[in-house]
Amino acid sequence: MKEEIKRFLTYLSVEKGFSENTLAAYQNDLSQLAAFIEEEATKSSKDPSWTEFNRQQMLTYQLKLKERNYAATTLARKIAAAKSFFKFLMSEGKITENPTQNVASPAVGRLLPKPISLKQVRLLLDQPAKQSTPEAKRDRAMLELLYASGMRVSELISLNLDDMDIEGGFVRCFGKGNKERMVPIYRQAAIIVDEYIKEARTQIVRRDDEKALFLNRRGERLTRQGFWQILKGYAKAAGLDEEITPHTLRHSFATHMLSGGADLRSVQELLGHANISTTQVYTHLTSDHVRRTYEKSHPRAKLNR
Repeated sequence: MKEEIKRFLTYLSVEKGFSENTLAAYQNDLSQLAAFIEEEATKSSKDPSWTEFNRQQMLTYQLKLKERNYAATTLARKIAAAKSFFKFLMSEGKITENPTQNVASPAVGRLLPKPISLKQVRLLLDQPAKQSTPEAKRDRAMLELLYASGMRVSELISLNLDDMDIEGGFVRCFGKGNKERMVPIYRQAAIIVDEYIKEARTQIVRRDDEKALFLNRRGERLTRQGFWQILKGYAKAAGLDEEITPHTLRHSFATHMLSGGADLRSVQELLGHANISTTQVYTHLTSDHVRRTYEKSHPRAKLNR
C-alpha cells in the first residue's frame, strides 16, 4: 500500500508541481488512511488492500476523522487527499470503483492569498535586474510578465515563442479547458520579454526547433516546480516575509487593477475566469475595450504614459 502512495506523491510533485509542505501533508493524510484500512482488515481477518476499500468504509473513515475534532480545513484536506488518491488509482487501472465517489467534502470558506502591495511588487520585480546572467534576464521577464498579465503559472510556463506579440503588446494564453484569450501587457513588460528573447534565450536554448518561451538551464521548458523555486529565491532576496506564491502575483494583479478603477468584468476577462465561459451574466468585451481598461488601471502601465 505504501508503494501506491509513493507513486501518487511522485505524480503530484513531478506532474502537478505541489510544494514540499503539501506533499508532506498528503503523505501524512494517506498514511493515516492506510492505517485505518489495515485496522479494518485486521478485524475481518483480511489482507489490507486499496482494491477492497469501499464507499461504506470511506464514510466510516470520514466519521472517525470528524470525531477527532480536526479543524474544518484539515478535515477538508484529508478528504481531498483521499479523493485525489483514488482518482489517481482509477486512472492507473489499479481499482475499478472509486470509494470516494459522491462522498461530500466538508464545506470550507475559500481563502484567497493575501495580495502584496505595489511597493512590494516593485521590490520583487527589481531583484533579477541586479544580475546580468541569461537566467536572471529570463527571471525578470517571467516575473514582469506574470504581474503584467495576471496569468496562471501553468499558463506562463506553457507559453511558446509565437504566443508573444511584442509589437502589439499582447500575450496569448491558453487557460482551463484550453480556452484561448489575448491579454494586453504594458510596454515595459513587452520590452523586457523582448530583451530576454533576443539576448538571453539564445544563450540558453539547445535545439533550434525548441518552441518554449521560458527555458531551464538544460534548454528545456521550465516546469512549475522550477518557477516556484525561482520565485521563492527572489521573494527572500526582496525581504518579503509573506509566503509569496505564483498565485499571489495573480491575485495582486487583480486587486491592483480593481483598485486602479478597472471594472470587475474586464478583470475577469483578463484573468480568463471560468464564469466568463460558463455563464452569460457578463457581456462580451472586445480587445479594444479591454486594452483601454488595462492601460487606465494597471499601475505599471501608467508609468509608461
